Amino acid sequence: MTTDQITLFSLFGAVFGMLLWGRFRYDIVAFSALMLGVVLGVVPSAEAFSGFGHPATLVVALVLVVSAGLVRSGAVFLITRTLVDASRSLGAHITLMGAIGGVLSAFMNNVAALALLMPVDIQTARKAGRSPGLSLMPLSFATILGGMVTLIGTPPNIIIATIREDSLGEPFAMFDFAPVGGVAAIAGLIFVALIGWRLIPARADACAELEDIGSYVAELVVPDDSKHIGKRLGELEDDADKSDVAIVGLLREGKRRYGRARNSELRAGDAVVIEATPDALDEFRAATGLAVADAEREEKLNAAGEGVEIIEVVVTDSSRLVGRTAQSVGLAWRQNTVLLGVSREGVRITRQIRKTEIRTGDILLLLVPRDTGADVTQWLGCLPLAERGLAVTADDKVWLAIGLFIGAVAAASIGLLYLPIALGLVVIAYVLSKIVPLSELYTHIEWPVIVLLGSMIPLGAALESSGGTELIAGWLVTLTNGLPAWAVLTVLMVVTMSLSDVLNNTATTIVAAPVGIQMAQTLGVSPDPFLMAVAVAASSAFLTPIGHKNNTLILGPGGYHFGDYWRIGLPLEVIVIAVSIPAILVFWPL
Repeated sequence: MTTDQITLFSLFGAVFGMLLWGRFRYDIVAFSALMLGVVLGVVPSAEAFSGFGHPATLVVALVLVVSAGLVRSGAVFLITRTLVDASRSLGAHITLMGAIGGVLSAFMNNVAALALLMPVDIQTARKAGRSPGLSLMPLSFATILGGMVTLIGTPPNIIIATIREDSLGEPFAMFDFAPVGGVAAIAGLIFVALIGWRLIPARADACAELEDIGSYVAELVVPDDSKHIGKRLGELEDDADKSDVAIVGLLREGKRRYGRARNSELRAGDAVVIEATPDALDEFRAATGLAVADAEREEKLNAAGEGVEIIEVVVTDSSRLVGRTAQSVGLAWRQNTVLLGVSREGVRITRQIRKTEIRTGDILLLLVPRDTGADVTQWLGCLPLAERGLAVTADDKVWLAIGLFIGAVAAASIGLLYLPIALGLVVIAYVLSKIVPLSELYTHIEWPVIVLLGSMIPLGAALESSGGTELIAGWLVTLTNGLPAWAVLTVLMVVTMSLSDVLNNTATTIVAAPVGIQMAQTLGVSPDPFLMAVAVAASSAFLTPIGHKNNTLILGPGGYHFGDYWRIGLPLEVIVIAVSIPAILVFWPL
């Protein structure tokens, strides 16, 4: 190996190691690696920022804005509210939601598709009196599967197409992925709908009554004029039992009291720490006369005539709250919002709610000024868990949004317009028609993903130009020497799929796609089947909650544990490989 190859392999090894560790966000890791690559001389300075202008990066950004436009126009929700019925059996509901999610994610970013359908699924579960954990994982997997079908369904497909253009002179077209991706998606959806959901473990914390999905750790403060001053905390137990509230402890001067708390005399300013559903929390507060942790702000909002309402949101990995506290981001003074409670699966919160560092997957109970829930949710970068949090424009723009999008897809499919240009025109039309407000144009773009792509593309190009990908391909060819073509493709898929389960699928694709091309060239066969194998495998991240953002988003709302995913994910990945290899050999022969 050359010095440049050793340096680049070391950089990629460090990137993968940091991503597995998870201490720092993936975009910071990737950008730091890019800068280090430039300093070490393995990435030319002139090419350092070429990834940010790469077609793959632009298409991902544009797809996110277009997806937001379809959501805000009400185009997609029109379908869900027409078809979804809480009276259906669980199996029928999962089949229908999976089909809707699969179709939607084929034509819009699959993260956006889940973001739209997850609140619908949770609301349906509540109406049906069952745990959303029984249906959220099948829905997440369905949206991941659906993204395999078209060019714009998922970032790996976009990256594969542009890498093919760079290496072979022509990209994959919009529906080139459909024969293989469609077979894999249909087989996967059938498994998830008929068998997979039955493998979800039933446990007390994921029961049909939804206590845990709506159970929050919250704080209620003893006011200066409270009738409870001088009484013992244990005397609130009767009111707590009637309201179905669990008193967890007492917070005084920033310190928690647990074992001795029940015998503590209450003082003005003490915070009673409870665990309750939103309704029970409100009932207990009214019965006892206790106040929310930021009662002064609530009083100001009510005095101003605005009124307040309670909303529930789930924290995404791109939220401005991740790793920070409600107090540090200025939630109260920036958005006039009070953090009432935090629901965190399997972890006891031992600090003040306002001073608790928020994590991805946490569910937050927020007190917001009336009719501002959607704005607060968007500012935080979270997802709503209730229908009242969805923001849509006038219904008369539904068909305009759909027509513009279909026109762009058709123009790109027949080669009339280059895909990034077609999507760019849709974005302009959405802004001019106010489907997407100009003030929100850039808020819908996931900038960490853009930075990740922009940073990894030059590193991937450097690895290829240094001969690194050829070296990896040589190792894999040697490993599979003498095996039939389908076995070689299987090995490539297994390796790519394994990486995607623990790493970001974008980073996995950038490394695996050039390796696939090199393997094909070494074997003297067409590179297209190898690229298709990488595309399907990179999207098939079903074993862990960290392999795909959709899996992360459902972790908290579904009440899942880390080890729950492989129960469905492992047989699903086997099925995807089993049906994809024959499909590749038929539709993309060697």
